[in-house]
This record gives sequence, C-alpha cells and structure tokens, in this order.
Amino acid sequence: MIDVNCDEMRLLVQADADGELEAGQAALVAAHVADCEDCARLRDEMTGLRAALRAALPYHAPSAELRARLAGLVAAPEPPRAVVVPFRRRWFAPAGGFAAGAALAAGLLLAVVLPRSDDLTGALIADHVRALQPGHLMDVVSTDQHTVKPWLDERLDFAPPVKDLAAQGFPLEGGRLDYLDGRTVAAMVYRHRLHPIDLYVWPIRGARDAAPELATRDGWHVVRWTRDGMAYRAVSDLAAPDLMRFVALWEGA
Repeated sequence: MIDVNCDEMRLLVQADADGELEAGQAALVAAHVADCEDCARLRDEMTGLRAALRAALPYHAPSAELRARLAGLVAAPEPPRAVVVPFRRRWFAPAGGFAAGAALAAGLLLAVVLPRSDDLTGALIADHVRALQPGHLMDVVSTDQHTVKPWLDERLDFAPPVKDLAAQGFPLEGGRLDYLDGRTVAAMVYRHRLHPIDLYVWPIRGARDAAPELATRDGWHVVRWTRDGMAYRAVSDLAAPDLMRFVALWEGA
C-alpha cells in the first residue's frame, strides 16, 4: 500500500460517501480502508448516515427553471487530465457487490483519465465504478420489480420501466437515483453471476428509436439505445456478448 495520511484520507472518505470522487480516487479510498480500521469505521458511519437521510427526508425534483439557473452558474469544464495512482500488487477481500471495483485497486499502476462532462460514456463508466464502492450501489434493495418501480416513480418526474429477468439469469437487485447528462436518472441494478449491471434510464424528448450499440473502454462495456422516448445505457464488466444478451432480453421482456 502507498503511504496515505489518514487526515487527508478522511476528507476523501467523506467525499466518497457523497459520490463526489472519480474512479481513481474511489479505488484509492477502497484500498486504504481495507487496512485502516479508523477510516473504515468513518466510511461505514458516513454511508449509514447517507442511507438514513435518503430514507427519512423527502425528495423534491428541481424545476426546469432552477436547473437552467444552476447550469448558468457552472464554469466550463477543464480539459481531461490523467490521474496516476501507484499501487503495490495486493489482494484483499472485497465487501459485498464490490468485486469489480476492487479490481481497480490491484496491480502495479492505475491510470484514469477523468471524463469531460460531455463524454457521457466516460461519465457512465466512472459512475458505475463509483457505485461499486461499499454502500453506493443501491438506495432501494429488492428483487421485486413491484417494490423498485414505485420507489423510483415516487422520486422521479418520469416513470422508468422495471423488468424481472431473474428466470433468464439476470436477477434484479434494486435501484438508485443518479445524476447524468444534466438531469436525475433512474439506475436499476441487475446481476449476472458475480457481475453487477447498471441500467440507466431517463426520458429524451423527440428522440427516435435507436438499436443497441456497444462501446468498450478500459475493459468496461456500455450498451446504448433509445426506445419509446427513453434513453437506456447498460454498463458492466460482464463479457460483451452476455451484456448484449441482457439488453436483448430486456427489449423482449
């Protein structure tokens, strides 16, 4: 492990609990808390507090006027920069649902190019990796589509479809809210064997139906398509043919 100052790491742990870290930073936090009991305890406290607040506080979707005002206050993004995080080769037991994210922390060197805000594929992969950190993958945990869908419907200004693919080998595990492409989106979590699949859904006005297309970056696969006014993005480290089969099953369900 690299020598990390715990005072600095606590700041990263708190930012990680808020979902503010990029993939390289999140992997650094995961590797550190695997060996540091104090920072791991802080991580658990922060994720527990985050979950309690989400469960207890009401959610109000921002109006279009507010989103436009906030967008006008955000500075233009900087060009992408490379962040290199050195690691000694090390294996540790990942927490539940974290096997794919833990792989980022293994190896001699981890190089991550932070995505620009207009690079949706890069943003999706970074968000998926960040969600794999302990406590981030799901806001609502359930294998029942009739539990996940009402939870999402209540908190979004659209009604995302939720489908049960357990019989086909892709069980639903839950869902969460995320923020992508300038708006709040639904993220449904499926699994195939040990591989989590994030399926992001949001409405896209005036879009024509588009067949699924596969993109691959740094070992991660993203399938994008549009159907009935909804944009879909499936993200996973699952083998590309299996991820495409998941998408075909979703479309046919």
